[in-house]
Amino acid sequence: MLDALAKPPQLSCYTTGLICYLASEIPTVTRRFAKATRLAVRTDLPASELAFSHHTRIDITADGEELAYRGAPDWGTAQEGLLAELNTQGQVLVVANTEHIEWAPGFGRAAAPHWILIRGRRNGSWKVADHFAALTPHGEQEPFLGWLDDAELARALAPVKEFGPEVARRDRMALGWATAVPPMSHHRWLVRTRGDRGPAQEPHDGAPDDGQWLLEPVAVLSHILATMLADPVAAARYTDDLWAAARHYAHRNAVLVSEGSLDPEAAASETTAWQELPKILRIAALSAARGRPRTGLVEEAFTDLIRATEKSSAVVPSEG
Repeated sequence: MLDALAKPPQLSCYTTGLICYLASEIPTVTRRFAKATRLAVRTDLPASELAFSHHTRIDITADGEELAYRGAPDWGTAQEGLLAELNTQGQVLVVANTEHIEWAPGFGRAAAPHWILIRGRRNGSWKVADHFAALTPHGEQEPFLGWLDDAELARALAPVKEFGPEVARRDRMALGWATAVPPMSHHRWLVRTRGDRGPAQEPHDGAPDDGQWLLEPVAVLSHILATMLADPVAAARYTDDLWAAARHYAHRNAVLVSEGSLDPEAAASETTAWQELPKILRIAALSAARGRPRTGLVEEAFTDLIRATEKSSAVVPSEG
């Protein structure tokens, strides 16, 4: 059985790692994450460029401590940093590379940042937990708990060498608002540190504190749709972000229905529309790569989601 959360909700690899890291100090972290879920999109980037924020901050403590990235250009320095944080906190949230973790379906063929946890160290080996589970384009990923020696961990945490700007933005926004990130060429991990924003204060009423952002759900979806209609190739770049959003909203809606603050029928419709969207985008991306854009298919999927979102927002749950 994996420690902290034996069976966390099905989220993205970043958010799965995040809530499992926080579970030992926030017993209600899964509910807290559901309440924090909202998709925001940045609007002041060049044409065809998007940045997303999936949730507000859930890691800031009452006394103002927060998570922050650290990095090192070489493994020896990184190992010292990991040991220091492990000794202080008892765990470390680290950035791995799917191309170099043997339990990942993308092992040996698909590189992407992937958050995992270090839970301990003994006899030169590191206890590693990866709670993420999903059917990915490369196959099924199952949760992992095991021990890696120094060489295996160094390989697992090898930096991703080739990446698009959307990947760097994804890492920058991974905690909910813009966070300073070491160079992508560095080994990277996160540490508990004293923040400079004050205790548990989200900037700008939940908006990320970098650039110009849309927060209203229909406006967000409409902006994303407009970008994809203007550039059909964009579907391939942002499907992963919207797949993550679909998982986040499925969890959010389930929690809100369970506590009676969201109508079950409207929530089910919205969740289904969200889950359908990344499937359509993957089809559209493959078609666009062959020179046959499927903009009509993309527009239909977004229109269905926008309608379901409007209905979910408008319907008040009936009293039983």
